[in-house]
Amino acid sequence: MNGFLFLYMGKTLIAKGSKKLLNAWAFYDWANSVYTLTIASSIFPIYYATLFADKEELVSAFGFEMKQTVLISIVTAFTFLVVAFLSPILSGIADYVGNKKMFMKFFCYTGSVGCIGLYWFDLGQIHLSLLFYFMGLIGYWGSLVFYNSYLPDIAYEHQQDSISAKGFSLGYFGSVLLLLLNLAMVMKPEWFGFNIGETEDTLNMAKVEAMRISFITVGVWWLIFSQYTFWVLPKGVGKGHKITRDILFNGLKELKVVWAQLKENERLKRYLNAFFVFSMAVQTIMLVAVYFGEKEIAWGTDGEKTTGLIISVLVIQLVAIVGAVITSKASDTYGNIKTLVVINAIWMLLCIYAYFMVTPMQFYIAAGFVGLVMGGVQSLGRSTYSKFLPETDDTTSYFSFYDVAEKIGIVIGMALFAIIDQVSNMRNAILFLFIFFLGGILLLLRVPKEKGEPEN
Repeated sequence: MNGFLFLYMGKTLIAKGSKKLLNAWAFYDWANSVYTLTIASSIFPIYYATLFADKEELVSAFGFEMKQTVLISIVTAFTFLVVAFLSPILSGIADYVGNKKMFMKFFCYTGSVGCIGLYWFDLGQIHLSLLFYFMGLIGYWGSLVFYNSYLPDIAYEHQQDSISAKGFSLGYFGSVLLLLLNLAMVMKPEWFGFNIGETEDTLNMAKVEAMRISFITVGVWWLIFSQYTFWVLPKGVGKGHKITRDILFNGLKELKVVWAQLKENERLKRYLNAFFVFSMAVQTIMLVAVYFGEKEIAWGTDGEKTTGLIISVLVIQLVAIVGAVITSKASDTYGNIKTLVVINAIWMLLCIYAYFMVTPMQFYIAAGFVGLVMGGVQSLGRSTYSKFLPETDDTTSYFSFYDVAEKIGIVIGMALFAIIDQVSNMRNAILFLFIFFLGGILLLLRVPKEKGEPEN
């Protein structure tokens, strides 16, 4: 697929690398990032904690009793295991029939419904509640498999770092806008027509109801704003065949082909090894950060805790916009690998800092640094992989391999975190992740330069 690639959108031809196509792709981050901010990172963890306010910390589910944080960690790890298994099968089929968009839509809509279903999340129906949580999580990450695989199809190599960073920046900005609305609903429920009554209990009930409504706003936002991306993006680049039983496991076969090709591509193989290790720690921290803050930081009153945690998430998101831009410029100047090494070093120091932090101010400082490196490591991790790919039309299989590596890493990271949390505490679990960032740095330093290039 050399030269210009023209993609059909209705009756209009859109050239690869065109501004409209790139912006439409990046806009999906605006649509789906509200999930990571409200559900994964802020209001849902706070709401989940309120369910245990007057109860024992242990919760019964699936025939076991465990800590509330361990339960959510296990369900999260299981979800990523399912995504890791399904994504190569579905992406292989999507590549074969030439319709990535159909699968991307399916996961998007599944996630949207899951978010809306969280309105009814309750300990009295814990298994149904966890199903909705599962749907939201699998919908978000499942759609990303196909979203990421579009990048080399719609952007040239010199555009990929900047458009990847733009996507993350749009996501952070859009998700912050919705979170501000949700924050206002939670902190000032009377402004939105909630009955706050005249007692502290009725006010707290109104705030909890506002949290539940916020889950609906996430699902609706995700559903509505994804439509522009789906309208502009092409179906995909593929063979255009129909799905048959013979190609059901075509994706797994293609992963074997990619694995064989990686053995001949030392640069890409070594980068993937490094990505697997440091991404394991990054994604685990991002998934448990608010649960850690809720349990381990001395906030004072419950109201101060809710406000403090949401402010921390806002700090992370706002700083992350700047972080993604700075990282993109740093990679242009110093190279992708050197920039990733520095980012991993900052993450490594943050693990040590988190072990000792106790006060809200210390948590805010950590949030600022997390925001600085969070957007950078995600954006640059994705675009570096895209730039290291060999010349191929089969980008879906390569990105499926990338996503499987990321998901398996998350499963391992979350499982280790849950085990250490169950037998010890969350501080020791966070400190343990230091090892993975150190390993990521050592592996990144082993990524060879491309012949004829002064830097990666």
